[in-house]
Amino acid sequence: MTRAAARELAVQLCFANSANPVPAGEALDSFFEKEYYGTLAAESDGLDDYPSARQRDYIRGVVCGVAEHRDEIDAEIEKYSRGWKISRISKTALAVLRVAIYEMLYVDDVPAGVAISEAVELAKGYDVPETVSFINGVLGSFARSLSAEGEQPGE
Repeated sequence: MTRAAARELAVQLCFANSANPVPAGEALDSFFEKEYYGTLAAESDGLDDYPSARQRDYIRGVVCGVAEHRDEIDAEIEKYSRGWKISRISKTALAVLRVAIYEMLYVDDVPAGVAISEAVELAKGYDVPETVSFINGVLGSFARSLSAEGEQPGE
């Protein structure tokens, strides 16, 4: 499984967690049970390979981190979405935005440009072009604000 595939899985799990607010750690424990995970391969092409320990750690870190920092992340999304309330943003777009902003703030080995590029590519598979542009705009504005404040994403 590639990092991009692990990121997509993290987005899907963040989406699921927002719809069914079970504690993220508990949901992940169930999800990564080999017997359960094996049944998912028939449902989705991207889940053929069971994630390595490193990939599971990355996914767990992102999903739990998004859950832990949701209020902070959502405040940033509202700030840079220019007049859009969180409730107006599609759940899929919101999951993509949350993961990308979490990565820019808290994942040291993911540069902001990579987080944005990967988020845009993921969004293309789930949303209409206008939503993809919206996601790109929000993330670009957020990344520029980090640079202007002298912060390095991931700190």
